[in-house]
Amino acid sequence: MKYIFCLLLFIAVWPVSAQDQPHIFLIMTDQQRGDCLGKENSLIKTPHLDALANDGAWFSNGYSSVPSCTPARAGLLTGMSPWQHGMLGYYKVAEKYDYEMPQMLRDNGYYAIGIGKMHWHPQRNLHGFHQTLLDESGRVESEGFVSDYRQWFATKAPNVDPDATGIGWNEHRSGTYLLAEDLHPTYWTAQTAIDFVDEYNQDEPLFMKVSFARPHSPYDPPKRYLDMYEGVDIPEPYMGEWAERFANYPENKDAAFGDYGVEHAVNSRRHYYAAITFIDDQIGRFITELKEKGMYDNALIIFVSDHGDMMGDHNHWRKTYAYEGSTRVPFIVKWPGSVNSEVQKGSELLQCVELRDILPTMLDVAGVQQPERMDGLSMMDLVKDEAAEWRQYIDLEHATTYDEHNYWCALTDGETKYVWFFRTGEEQLFDLIADKGEERNLVENKQYQKTLKAWRKKMVAHLKERGEPYVKKGKLQSFDKNILISPNYPQ
Repeated sequence: MKYIFCLLLFIAVWPVSAQDQPHIFLIMTDQQRGDCLGKENSLIKTPHLDALANDGAWFSNGYSSVPSCTPARAGLLTGMSPWQHGMLGYYKVAEKYDYEMPQMLRDNGYYAIGIGKMHWHPQRNLHGFHQTLLDESGRVESEGFVSDYRQWFATKAPNVDPDATGIGWNEHRSGTYLLAEDLHPTYWTAQTAIDFVDEYNQDEPLFMKVSFARPHSPYDPPKRYLDMYEGVDIPEPYMGEWAERFANYPENKDAAFGDYGVEHAVNSRRHYYAAITFIDDQIGRFITELKEKGMYDNALIIFVSDHGDMMGDHNHWRKTYAYEGSTRVPFIVKWPGSVNSEVQKGSELLQCVELRDILPTMLDVAGVQQPERMDGLSMMDLVKDEAAEWRQYIDLEHATTYDEHNYWCALTDGETKYVWFFRTGEEQLFDLIADKGEERNLVENKQYQKTLKAWRKKMVAHLKERGEPYVKKGKLQSFDKNILISPNYPQ
C-alpha cells in the first residue's frame, strides 16, 4: 500500500546547483553493537549492509560518545562533541541548536525528510526537516502525541494490539513477533522510505534519514528470522575479571545489571541477531529502490547506530557504559561516485570516527562550508587521502545512570581504552587488541604503568577546558555532583 505524503516544497538559494549535489541518505538503527555486522562477525547475517560496505568503507572503530539515545542523537544532529552540544547523559534533546543537520541541508538546497525514530522533544519538533513520519516505540512524551506508525497501524489492523508480544522497550527478555510481518515497525519504516523515494520527482536533491527503532528491545523478530539462527553457536557474554560485583543485583526484567545466566543471555542475543537480520533485509529493499530510481550511484549513504547494547557482557545490560558493547557502533560510509577517492572500495578504515563526524561529512559532500565551531570532522578527508591528518583518539562519557558508580569519562584510539570514574576515582585500562572483550583491567599491571600514565595525562588534557570539579592543579578529581548538562546546552 502506498502512503500519501504532503510535500511542503520551497524555493531556496544554495551555493552549488542542485544537480551537482548528491542525494544524502542516513540509515540508522537503535542500539546495535559494533560487533553485530557481518563484516566483523561471521555469525550474524547482514549481507545487504556488507554489500554497502563493499561499495564504500567500513570504519571498524566507530563510536558513540554519549551512549544513550538522546545525547547520542544530539551529537548526530549538531556535529558537536558532548561538552559543546551540552548533553553529558540522558536528557531531553534541546528544542533548537545553532547547527542542526536537517536545517543546514534544507538551507542549502535539499528537501529533507525524516522517517522512523527521532527521539526529540517535543516529539513533533522538526529541527529543519520539511516533514517527519515517526515511529517512537509507543512513547508518549508530548501531550496528545500519536506516532505516524501507530496511526497507520490503527487503520491497517483495527482492534489489534501493536504491543501484543508483551515485551517492554527496555527488557532483556525476548520473543518472536506475534503479528503479521508487514505490521512490524521495522517493515513500516523501510516501506515508508521506499514509497517516498518511489514517488520523489522533485528538482531538489533529497536528504532522507531512515531511522529504525530496532534492534533496541523488545527483541522481537519475526519467527522466520529467528529460525535462521537455529543451531548457530551464539557467543556467550564477555565476563571481566572485574565484573563479579555486578552479578547480584535485584532481579528485574528491565535490569541494568545482573547475572541471569548464560542461557538467558544467549537466547536474548539470538533474538537480537535475528532482529538485525530483519532490519538488514529491509535496508536491502530500500537500497534496491534507490538503484531502480537511479539515486544510488552518486549518493552519500551513511549507516550507523546511536549506541550499542551490552547484552549481558560483564553482567551489564542496556547501554550508558564505557565498554565496547555500549560505545562502539557499526559505521559504514558509501561515498558518491563523483568523489575522487584514494581508498579502495570495501576497505576497513581504523581511524576513530564518531557520530559528530556525520554532519561535517554531509556538508562536505553537499559543498557547504563547515562552521568553525562545529568540532566533528569530515570523513571525506580520509576517503580522499588515506594519509589525511585525523584525531589520535575519541572521547566517551556518560553522566550517572542506573547506579551511582556509573559516572565516567573514557578515551580510546581503538587499540587502548582508559576509563575514569568521576564519583569513585576508579580507573580501568584495557588493551583492545589483545583483549577485545575488556575482561582484564590492566591498571595494576606493572608492564602497563607507562601506558596508564600517558592516558591519564590525555584525560587531564581532555577535561582541562571544563575546569573544576573535573580537574584541579593538573590532576583528575573525583566528586559527588552529577553534571548532566554543560554550560553550552541551549536553555
